Amino acid sequence: MASTQLLLLACLCLSASHAFTCRRFQSKSEVLVTVQDRWFTQRLDHFNGADTRVWEQRYYMNDSFSHSEGPVFLMIGGEGSANPGWMTQGTWITYAEKMGALCLLLEHRFYGKSHPTKDMCVENLRYLSSQQALADLAHFQTVMTEKLGLGNRKWIVFGGSYPGCLAAWYRIKYPHLAYAAIASSAPIHAVLNFSEYLDVVQASLSRNQSNCPGKIKIAFDTMLELLDYKENYLKISKDFYLCEVLVIRSKMDMAFLLDTIAEYIMDVVQYNNDNREFEGVKGGNITIQTVCDIMSNESLVSPYDRFVEVIQSIRKAKEEKCIETSYQQFIHDMRDIHWDGPAASGGRQWMYQTCTEFGYFQSSDSALQPFSGFPLSYHVQQCSDIYGKDFILPLVVDSIQQTNENYGGLNVKSSRIIFPNGLIDPWHALGIKTNLSSDLLAFPMEDAAHCADMYPARPQEPPVLLEVRRQIFEKLSEWLQL
Repeated sequence: MASTQLLLLACLCLSASHAFTCRRFQSKSEVLVTVQDRWFTQRLDHFNGADTRVWEQRYYMNDSFSHSEGPVFLMIGGEGSANPGWMTQGTWITYAEKMGALCLLLEHRFYGKSHPTKDMCVENLRYLSSQQALADLAHFQTVMTEKLGLGNRKWIVFGGSYPGCLAAWYRIKYPHLAYAAIASSAPIHAVLNFSEYLDVVQASLSRNQSNCPGKIKIAFDTMLELLDYKENYLKISKDFYLCEVLVIRSKMDMAFLLDTIAEYIMDVVQYNNDNREFEGVKGGNITIQTVCDIMSNESLVSPYDRFVEVIQSIRKAKEEKCIETSYQQFIHDMRDIHWDGPAASGGRQWMYQTCTEFGYFQSSDSALQPFSGFPLSYHVQQCSDIYGKDFILPLVVDSIQQTNENYGGLNVKSSRIIFPNGLIDPWHALGIKTNLSSDLLAFPMEDAAHCADMYPARPQEPPVLLEVRRQIFEKLSEWLQL
């Protein structure tokens, strides 16, 4: 796996690893809602008036709480199949019940069932961008306002992670349409080398036990020493339950192995103790506490043995039979352009967006964290290995610069945007952490994870989440004059 998918691919707070078509969910108010696929005729290219091609984009609607004086809530889909479970659960649904909101969720182009083109060849992927996605939202809102007779009802946009960026950018770019935005865990500053990601992983592990990341570093360094000798490859393959006996043919093979193993820890930190269970996500019972407790278990002889136990515990919790570490297989899968291909659930599409818009490459280049062996060059090389020889470093650098020029990065000039960020989550390093004005508000949350404020409340979560959800509701009520 490639670490640029970490945002994001479990992720995205709105994504799911499997698709739902017609499912029934029970809301807190015991209103039974049928969540069904709906289709909107969308433009292929919003920035070429001569291109009249259209396609069908999936969306969901819940009008159970809607009344004529209430707002319209628009949840923005992300880099995966839109999950209709969000139409009856989550913080925004709690707000909708209290505010009389109509709830809509628009799936992101090129993800889930929203297929603008016949396949995902590079020529077609040029229609996959955040700018096209924002224009999708604008056209959707304009048409739906007329179709549903919504008049002057105010639209509030919600999103988490990459869709959190889209929520903020929609308010910035289309202020005449979006009245306010809740941009949860939004990494709105695009960056080539996101080495700070692992710096935050180190800090978050240290919150639990100060020596925990140090023990992981010792274990990882031991693995690196074992990898110096081919006769150890079979042992490593057995220790980590690799799908095939390890073969290292190149620097990319080695980096992919190390990145894949490190991602198991990165994933635990990013989603530490969150409430993704209702989405069907496996492995949420493994937390930072679990990892650090195992790394301190002296009944296991060495830090390496403990690290192996950590990785196996995570693998089992995720119900994975083995760990795939073949770079050749990864590239083969990512090159598949078909909608039924092995990377069509979001991997090929999201990697394209990182190579052409965002970067976000989570390298091991920082010396302030426990991992090594997957530098920036490894991540950038994937762009050309997957999409072709034109996708090299200068193109990636220029694309990231254009993104920050277009949206402003951390220099947000707008109003009525809320930026919640969990401080355990490594992605908060690229987000807004302090208030920019009286109505550009940051809500930093101690002990909270990626998009944690969006999930349904539960008793065992950090108390700060209850307070932040309350404050966001009060601020929305103030802005809407409810």
